Amino acid sequence: MKCVISGGTGFIGRQIAERLRQDGHEVNSWSRRATAPLAWDPLTGTPSNASVDGTDVVLHLAGEPVAQRWNDAAKARIRDSRILGTRRLVDVIARVPRRPRVLVSASAIGIYGDRGDEILTEASAHGKGFLVETCEGWEAEADRAANFGLRVVKLRIGFVLGKGGGALGQMLPVFRLAVGGRLGSGRQWMPWIHIEDVLELLVRAVNDSSMSGVWNATAPNPVTNAEFTRELGRAVHRPAILPVPPFALKLAFGEFAQHMLDSARVIPAVAQSAGHRFRYPEIGPALRNLV
Repeated sequence: MKCVISGGTGFIGRQIAERLRQDGHEVNSWSRRATAPLAWDPLTGTPSNASVDGTDVVLHLAGEPVAQRWNDAAKARIRDSRILGTRRLVDVIARVPRRPRVLVSASAIGIYGDRGDEILTEASAHGKGFLVETCEGWEAEADRAANFGLRVVKLRIGFVLGKGGGALGQMLPVFRLAVGGRLGSGRQWMPWIHIEDVLELLVRAVNDSSMSGVWNATAPNPVTNAEFTRELGRAVHRPAILPVPPFALKLAFGEFAQHMLDSARVIPAVAQSAGHRFRYPEIGPALRNLV
């Protein structure tokens, strides 16, 4: 099949592009560079009709990084890159004569908000706040593609653990220096997932004609931040005993710091009901594989 990817130069995008090529698919990626063969910046414009016309599958992974110090401009980029970007993409899909058959759109576990120990599935109510509203708008724009005959899959992706990037890439240097530790109380739940399991879900979304709607892209066994911290310390053979107090997070990340302490005990209920097998359901083996 012919596939095109937004966010194809990102941590997940690079790896799913390579995986799909290995499986025999033709894969192209949009780039924000104006001089690129397929140029599209979701914040400022629309993809060309030619880049969509005749394509079988669109994987929409682009979005401004959330993990940064927030101000009004950063929040606008986070929101608009997802909501307006998806709207612009679906508008192009609507007007090309040979429409794709599938839209696979990233979403995020941020849609559930801060929920303590509550077990959260795809059927759970949404939370409140900026990230929740951003995810809701993002998914609503993706859903519009169904009006034009596309099968739409929305993956609510958790904290992705992989080599050379993602959440783990930011944490490893600190833990290897033996200065890592839990965030705040450490009691908040972390819905994590190994990069290989993200790729497996994306591949399934491309190939499985029965897959549609919302799927949580998280491991079956979420852990608290304290549990994650202990397991990462064991994996790198370093102590992990220096907690990061909330005020230090606030100094470094501003408003976003509060969301670093959010608790979301998310499980992939739809994937489990569909018999999907996760390669890394437990945090210990996942981290030992990656470190």
